[in-house]
Formats: sequence, structure tokens, C-alpha cells
Amino acid sequence: MRARSSSFTLLFSNILQTLSISSPNKPHLKKVTFLLSPLSTKHNFTSVSDQIKETQINSSSIDSSGIARSIILRCPQLSAKKGRTFRNASLKELMLDISDVIPETARKFRRVSVLKAEDVLEILLGFEFESGKCSFGVRKVGALWEIFKWASEKVKGFKHLPRSCEVMASMLIEERMFKEAELLVLEVEREGILVDIHGIFCSLIEGYVGVSDLESAISVFDKMRKQGLVPSLSCYRAFIDILIARKRTQLAFRVYLDMVEMDVCLSDEEMPVFENVIRLLCEDGRIQEARYLLKKILLGFKPSSLVINEIACAYCEKKDFEDLLRFLVEWKRFPDVIVGNKIIHTLCGNFGVERGDLFLQELELLGFRPNEITFGILIGWSCYEGDLRSAFVYLSQILSRGFKPDLWSYNSLISGVFKEGMWKHAKDILEEMVDGSTCPNLYTYKVLLAGYCKARRFDEAKKIVSQMVNDGLIELSSLEDPLSKAFVVLGLDPLAIRLRRDNDVGFSMAEFFDDLGNGLYLDTDLDEYEKKVSKVLEDSTMPDFNSLIMNEYSSGNFKNAFRLVDEMILWGQEMSISVLSASLKGLGTSLSHSKAVVCLFEKMPKLVNQLDQEVLNMLIQAFCKTGLAYKGMSLFFQMLQRGLIVNSETYTAVMKGLCKRGILSDLYGCWDVARINKWLPALEDCNALLKCLCHQGMLKEALELFDGMLVSNPQMKLELCNIFLENLCISGFVSIAHEMVEELLSRGWILDRVAYSHLVRGLCAEKKFSGAIRVLDSMLAKDLVPCLDVSLTLIPHLCRADKFEAAITLGKISLGEQSAFSSVQRALLKGFCMKGKIGEAGHLFQDISKCLLLDDNIYNMLVQGCCQANNLRLSEELLGVMIRKNICLSIPSYRSWVCMMCSAGRYLSALSLKEFMLGQSQSDSLLIYNILLFYLLSAGNILAVNKVLNELQWKGLRPNEATYDFLVYGFSKCKEVLSAVHYLFTMICKGLRPSSRSLRIVISHLCDLGDLEKALELSREMESRGWIHGSVVQHRIVGDLLSHGKPKEAESFLERMVDKGLIPNTINYDNLIKQFCFYGRLNKAVDLLNIMLKRGNLPDSTSYDSVIHVFCACNKLNRAMDFHNEMLDWDLKPSINTWDMLVCKISQDGRTAEAERLLISMVQLGQTPTKEMYTSVIDRYRSENNLKKASELMQMMQQSGYQPDFDSHWSLISNLSNSRDNNNSSQGFLSRLLSGSGFTWKNRFKTGQQ
Repeated sequence: MRARSSSFTLLFSNILQTLSISSPNKPHLKKVTFLLSPLSTKHNFTSVSDQIKETQINSSSIDSSGIARSIILRCPQLSAKKGRTFRNASLKELMLDISDVIPETARKFRRVSVLKAEDVLEILLGFEFESGKCSFGVRKVGALWEIFKWASEKVKGFKHLPRSCEVMASMLIEERMFKEAELLVLEVEREGILVDIHGIFCSLIEGYVGVSDLESAISVFDKMRKQGLVPSLSCYRAFIDILIARKRTQLAFRVYLDMVEMDVCLSDEEMPVFENVIRLLCEDGRIQEARYLLKKILLGFKPSSLVINEIACAYCEKKDFEDLLRFLVEWKRFPDVIVGNKIIHTLCGNFGVERGDLFLQELELLGFRPNEITFGILIGWSCYEGDLRSAFVYLSQILSRGFKPDLWSYNSLISGVFKEGMWKHAKDILEEMVDGSTCPNLYTYKVLLAGYCKARRFDEAKKIVSQMVNDGLIELSSLEDPLSKAFVVLGLDPLAIRLRRDNDVGFSMAEFFDDLGNGLYLDTDLDEYEKKVSKVLEDSTMPDFNSLIMNEYSSGNFKNAFRLVDEMILWGQEMSISVLSASLKGLGTSLSHSKAVVCLFEKMPKLVNQLDQEVLNMLIQAFCKTGLAYKGMSLFFQMLQRGLIVNSETYTAVMKGLCKRGILSDLYGCWDVARINKWLPALEDCNALLKCLCHQGMLKEALELFDGMLVSNPQMKLELCNIFLENLCISGFVSIAHEMVEELLSRGWILDRVAYSHLVRGLCAEKKFSGAIRVLDSMLAKDLVPCLDVSLTLIPHLCRADKFEAAITLGKISLGEQSAFSSVQRALLKGFCMKGKIGEAGHLFQDISKCLLLDDNIYNMLVQGCCQANNLRLSEELLGVMIRKNICLSIPSYRSWVCMMCSAGRYLSALSLKEFMLGQSQSDSLLIYNILLFYLLSAGNILAVNKVLNELQWKGLRPNEATYDFLVYGFSKCKEVLSAVHYLFTMICKGLRPSSRSLRIVISHLCDLGDLEKALELSREMESRGWIHGSVVQHRIVGDLLSHGKPKEAESFLERMVDKGLIPNTINYDNLIKQFCFYGRLNKAVDLLNIMLKRGNLPDSTSYDSVIHVFCACNKLNRAMDFHNEMLDWDLKPSINTWDMLVCKISQDGRTAEAERLLISMVQLGQTPTKEMYTSVIDRYRSENNLKKASELMQMMQQSGYQPDFDSHWSLISNLSNSRDNNNSSQGFLSRLLSGSGFTWKNRFKTGQQ
């Protein structure tokens, strides 16, 4: 041993020397020698690529059908996901299933053979009361539903109470068990039970709406109305909302009208629903229905602007302006200016400006206030009709009302004067336009160019080109002719147009003259020339925003296009379906344009119904990508309603969007539709979708998808398997991933290293390192190389588990990975240091120092290793090297060092290192002090602790929760109870929350000191702050109250804990149950036992024993038997004393058969009854003269190893001396009895002899 120590010291001396002289820039020379040295290994690892190739070949031919179903059967948590099946379950089993919800009630009925209607109601009301505190899930309500059915099935003529049916229906609907609720309604109607069927129907409709099951909601609504029942306002509202969202216009109208006619009390809160119904009707062109509904609901009231606008727009689309005017006059209302402009634009376009002007006058009489665009529309159409005079009249109207003419109005006027040959005035209009701060745009200049070219004023056209160049609208090189550029802007071919001079004496060909009097003419196709120029002027009289927008989209100018969309709406024009479709297709589904798509959709909602399936698919995908899944779902349902084909990408986008938003009700609906239509995502989307499904816990759906993808992509089985395993493990479903691996292996799959690596990562993430190591062993047995990150994670834990050879082997095989060398060495070094194997760490370090750069992590690992090995000298020398080389000591290293020094009594060293750490980092100052305080207190050095606390105060550092918790814990360990109490109360006064451990410690100490009042004071502080009282805290306080003769105060304290919700889910009242039983407070003992069950914590057998003993002592034997049966149902083992008391008490009570059953049950459970238990039952049977039973029990007693006493024998002999067994032989009872006891006539007596 000494020689080993000497060699170890020499080794580390060499290490320290290496550390002292090592250069930080040493290059990577060679791999660590000890890893390359001969080491026994039984694995022959192939290359990673070979492994993948082999597994792909072998798995492709393996049957993959039904994998999802097999995995679900393997995993109880999946098969129980939507509730357990209770087929053929007994009442006892069903009661056990709900006994953690209503333990007292379930206990009462566990032993009955039938239930009365009152019993069922009691169970349901108890469950309803508890469910008001929290939801119990489908499984519990499913068990309750089975009890409800069981009661009526077992007794002929059984009829549930009305209240029972109502409560049962309410809980079924609460847990979305809608089909069961409908079955209950059918049963109620068949039996003629008078229940609040109205409330059940309303809840059912709202429930179906909540899960987006519209068809079922419609079905229930129809049933309800056929029975003459009127839904509630909330039911109507929810139902109408989903009808509107799904664009079910006729049904929405019918339901809303029904609501109005049934005189359901409506308030202002219902106005948005009404407006949405009106909007839906108007979008569908059903104006008369909208007006009828308006009269029904708003008689004597003024309709909102939204309603007026929607109806006005609908009339406008039908071009029924006379009826529109009558409607507006009837209601004495007018539309807003945007809708008014739309009406005027449509009127002018279809019936002329004069009709539009007259309608405007009618609108103004109603209070309508036109704006500059209203008159701009009239200007434009006047110019279009050639009525320039009217156009200028409308311009004067704009100016007289203080408005500023719009750009497009100026363009119309310029076009108009050119059309009328008044080209000289065009310049005046342009100047007024500029003076009014309205900047000309490209279209303005284009009109000017067209007008001047039409008037053959080419010099003016050249000036306009120059202005366009100055405004940056076009570019003109020095070699380009301005007039040719003008022709290009107008869409003319400049090479096909020649400006020629007429040299003929009579100017026979001259069209116009220049300033010098030269006769000029155009040498071109004049008809084509005039046609194009005139078209520019004609188009400019009234802006055609559809063509303008299309041009901008075609040029990729999306910003300008959207500006024009806004202007289009203001000018009362509508985007054509072709332009909208082309625009949406141009924008596509890219995220950069997705907001533009959404914006465009919102501006043109009425056109959506006319879009084709290609555009709708794209639009849904855009919505879902931008987080607007609810809009995407609305369009999705519209597509289904119209019978359009939803493509695979759209299904995928919708489900991903719904997953991210957590809208599970719609997700389930979409999933069902997608699976019916044989949808499967593209391979590249599979990973993202599986991730979403796993994240939402939709594992059955994820397994279904996995199954489908395997069938459709058999060549990609391994990739799909790895994707699914990865997502399961990342989402925390490692156990299911493990079962999946087992299932695949049982089917003959050959998984690759990636699959196993995912599993190992998941197990490590859950800190299940032993399980991860077992999977690793399985991998190594199959000659599979784990992924590098998995190896690096496991190597330290293999070392910690004393599997050093496995760690080294894993390190060796991991060196085959590219760039793995340094990482493997660090992992091994970390493992050796974690385990305190300094010798191995030293060898490894020597090799590392020759090959790798020595960074701070390596030094810190060595420090922690030395501390783990408790080697003071080497750790001090190593620390000295780090300080000299100015290497940072990490917080974990500091913690290890301080722990070792304080354990060894080297307090000065710990205090000195604290100064070094503070100089190294100021940000961690309080953490450094906290670590020091903790280990000083652990070592019991109170003087040093006080010194550190004074230093903290002097430096102005404020202790945090960790500081005070350490002080409370440490002083309590040092038996300095008063100090611990002081610091706890100080902590609370400073507004800091102590840990549960601190509160537990202080209250326990106060109770130990007999200071109950102080403990109660602290408890009151906890109550006022809503802090949970743990099991120990409650036990100590209540135990002391009981011992001080204050049972009422103890019970009051516990009641406050329940009322204020200060009980932890892990509460344990076992000790208190026994104490309350001891003090005769049986009701409170039972109450505490019930609380434990409700919190999911099973009391131990001694708690049940105590309760049963007290019940027996009080002669409440039925209650005692209830608890005894409950014990057995929970697989708890009653004590012998409990069995004994029950058997004896029940025998004494004359219930001998029941006592016998207890004896038999005890034997069946592997316990041996005492002789006294047998005797008490036998004696009771004898007293009842039931000698046959007494005889059978005596034989049973003998089989248990007991010999009956002489008195018992003789009593049976004397009472049965003439008894004969008629069934077997003529042998009497005495001979049979003695035979069973070891006596035989043959041995003891001779016939006829004395």
C-alpha cells in the first residue's frame, strides 16, 4: 500500500511539473497512449456507413403493418388515454376506481349487492361536489357512468331519480363524453323521467360547438326544437357563432330568427352576433332576409352603421338602387363615405353621371357627407362621358367645400381637356396641381404625353419627358431622343414612327406646323397611333385600379400595389376575382409576403368565396404560417363545404398551425378529415408535424401518422423510425420510445445506432442513467457505435457506476468519429475525477498534456477529482499552479474545495480561497459567501460563520433566500435552535420566502422545545401568505395540540388547512390518523384518511388498522368491515390483531358466517389465523347448535397446525354422540373427529374388548 502511495505521489509530482511548464500553445501531437494500448474488448465495430447500409437492406422487407396498434397495446398510458373500458366490471371494482374521489361514499357502497336510486344520487352528488374543485378526467367519469348504468341493469324496474340524470349528464358533457350523454337523454325519454332536458340539450350543443363538431350540434338543436324546447342565450350565441364561421348562411339565419321569435332576452352584448348574421346574409345576396331580420330585432331602434353599410353594399352589388334608397329613407340612415363612394361609382358606371349626381343629392338629404373622392368619381365619369363642363363644376364643389382635389381627379381633368382638344389648358391644370402640393405621378405624365402627342405638340411632349427625368420616374441617356422616349412610355414603337416635313408647295400632307411654319406629318400607321394614344387618354378619365394593381404586381412593386388597393377601396371600386387570384398567386406562401396576403384577404373578404381551390390552398397555408390558424381553419371548412380538394400541403400547414396555437378541438376535427381523405405529409414535413403532435401529447395520432408513413415510404423505414424516436424522446415520452424499440425488435427490425442514440439521449435527459447504460450495453452487443454526443454523455456516468473498462472501451470506439479525440479525453477525465480516481486521471492527464491545449475546464476537473478523493496535498499544489497561471477556479471546483477544507478543519484555507474567488469574480460574490457559510455550518464552526456574516454586512451584501435557508439549516444542525428561529423570522420579515425544509426544521425545533405558541405563530404567518404546510409541519403542530389536551384546536387547524388549500399533494397523515384514533377522535381520523386518498396518497396498513380497532371498540362493526374490505382492495395487509378483533367481535355479534368468511379470506391471503380466532367462531357455532360448521372449522383449525383443547372436543362429542354422516358412511361424528385429530379406532380400541 505504501509503495502504491509513493508511486502515486511521484506520478502527481510529474503532473504538477508538467502543469507548471506547459505551454498554452502546445500543438496536438498524438492520441492518448493508454487508449491505444492493448485492452480486452469483445466488440468488432464496423464503420458507421456500413451499419446504415446493412440496416436499410435488412429492414426494407420486414412487415410494418399495425405497429401503432401494437405499441398502444404495449403502453397502458396510451390505451388509457381516452378512458378505461369497464366492460364486465363489478360494482366493487367500479367503486374502487372512484374511491380516491369520494372515498367515504364509495366505502359505504362497496359491499352492497344492489344500489337504490337514492344511493346513486348520493354517489353522483358527492362526485359533483368534488369535481367542482378540480377536473377528474374521462377515466373517473367513465367509471361513474358505468355505475350509473350498472344500477339500472341489475334491478328490474329500476328508475333513476331526475336529479341523478341531470348530474350524470352534466359530468359527461364536462368531460366531452357527448355520445354517452346523448344515450342518457334517450334513456331518460324512454323511461319518462322528468328531468331538466332543456339544460342537458343546451350543454350538449355548446359542448359540440366547443369541439367544432357542427353536424352533431345541428342534430341536437333540431331534436331540441322538435320537442318545443328553447335553447338558452349562451347556447344560441355559441351555435350561431360556429354557423357564421362555417358560412352556413341559411341555417345561421334560421337559428337567429328562431332566437328572436322565441323572445330570448337580447342585450347590447348580442349586437356583434346580429351584425355578423347580417353580414353573412348580405355576402350571400340575401337582402330581403337581412331586412326582415332587421325589422324583427330593431323595431323602434336605430341599426348600427355596420348593418346599414352591409345592406347598402348588397343592394349596390345587385344594382337595385331604388330599393336601396327606399331602405335608407325608411330607416333615415345613410352609409359611410366609403360605401357611399362605392354606390356613386357603380351608379355612374352603369347609369351615367347624372343618375349618380341625383342619388348623391338624395344621400345628402339623409345626412351623407361626401368627400373629395366622391366628387372625384363624378369628375372622372364626367370626363369619361365627355362632359367637361360638369367635371369642372364638381371640381368647384371640391374647392368650395374646403377639400383638396385628389391626384386621380387632376389626371381625369387633364385627360378630359386633351380629349376635347383644349390642350393649352392642360399645362394650367398641371401648374394648379403642383401649386396645391399634389405631386404628379407616372400616370399623370403619361396622360400629358398622350395628350400632347395626340395634339402633335411634340415640343411640349419633350418637356414632359425632361420633367419625368428630373422627378426620377424614368432615365434618359444623352444619346436617346426625348420624343422617342415619350413614344416608349406610351407603349409605341419609336422605330415605327417618323416625323417628316412636307416639302410640297401646297402642304398636301402636312398635319401640323412647327414654330417656324414648317409643315410636318407623321410617317406611321396613324390608325394604330391614334388608337393607342386615345386609349391612354380614355383610361385616364376614370382610374382602372384593377389594371393598375396588376401592372404593379407584374413588376414586383408590391408596396405600390398595396397602396393602390387602399385607394381602390376609397374610390368605391372592387378588385376583380382574376386580379385577386393573380395577386395572391404572385405573393405565394413565402413568409416574406405572408403579411401582405393576410392584409389583402382582409380587404376583400367577399371575393374569397369565388376563389378557386389552388388559391384557397395557398391562402390557408399563408395564414397558418403567420400564426393565424383560426383564419386558415375558417377557409379550410369553407373548402370542405364547397367540395373543393384540399391538398396535402394545406392539411400539413393547418395541423402544424393548430398545434402551435394549441387549438386542439379544431386539430382533432382536421385530423379526422385528413385521415378519411388518405392524407399523408411530405417526408420533409413529417418531422415538424410529429414534433407538434408529440408536443401536444397527441401520441395516438402521431403513431397513426408513423404507421401511414411507413406504408407509403417503405424504403425510408429507418429514417422515419429515427424521426419518430427523436420526437418522442425530446417531448419526454422516453418510456413509449423504449416500448417502440422493443416492438420493432420483436418484429425483426435491425435498428441503427441513431435509433438507440435517441433513446439514450432521452433516458439521460430524464436522469435515468442506469437505463441508458443498459441500452448502451445492448448497442455494444450488436457492435453498434453510439453517436459521439451520446458517448460523451455516458462516459462520465459509466465511471461513476464503476464501469471503467466500459468507459474506456466506449472512448476507444468513439475515436473513430471525426474531431472526437479531445472530447473523448475530456469525458474520460471528467468521469475519473467524478469518481475520485486520481491515479487514472493522472495517467490520462499526462497524455492529454502532450496532445491538447490545457484549458480551464481540465484544471477544474482535476481539482474536483482531488477533492473527491479527499487528497489535500495534491489539491493544494494543483490550486497553487492554477493561481500562478491565473486560471479561473469554477464555482463547482470552489464548492468541492471548501467542502474538503471544512471537513478537514482547514477553515483558514477555506476563508483564504474565498478572497481569491471574490477577486476573480464580483458577480458571484453572494454565491461564494453562501457556499462558504453552508460548509462552515456543516462543520459546526459557529465563530467562523459569525465572522463571515459580519463581513457580509460590512460589505453591504444583502443575504438572499439561499443564505437564510443555509443559516436556518446549519444552525439547527449545530443545535443552535434560537439562532435558526431568529434567522427564519428575519427572513420572513424581509419579505423572503423560506424553503419548505427551513419551515419544517424550525417548527419541529419549536415543538421539541415545548414552545407551541411560537410554532403556531409561525404557522399563522405561513397561512397569511398562503404557504403550504407540509406533512411534518402539520404532524408536529397537531401532535403537540393533541398532547396538550387541545383536540378541538387541532381539528380546527386541520380544517383551516383544507379550506385554505394549504395541503400539499404528497400529504401523509398516517401518524396523525393513529394519534386521533388514540385520543378517540375517530371522525377526524377518518377525515384525514379520506384526504390522503383524495390527494392520491394511499395510507399505510397501520392507519387502517387503527381506524378498524376503534370502530370495533365502538361496536360499529359494519364501518369496521367497510375499512377492512377497502384495505384488502388496496392490497394492504391487515395486522393479526386487526383480524383477531374483527373475527371475535363479529362472532360475538352473532354474525358467525361472516366471521367464518373472514377466517377463510385470511387463509387465502396467506395469513394464519390464531387459535383464539378459530375457537371464538367454533364456540359460536356450537352455541348456535350448528355442529356441522363447528366440525368443519375444527378440521380447518387442525390443518393450520392447532390442536383443539379437550373441552372443545368433548363438547362436540357429547352433543353429537348419535350423529351419522348420511352422505358418506355409517361412521359417527366422534370417529370422524378423533380420526381428524390423529386418533383411530383400530389403534386405540378393539371391537368387543375393554
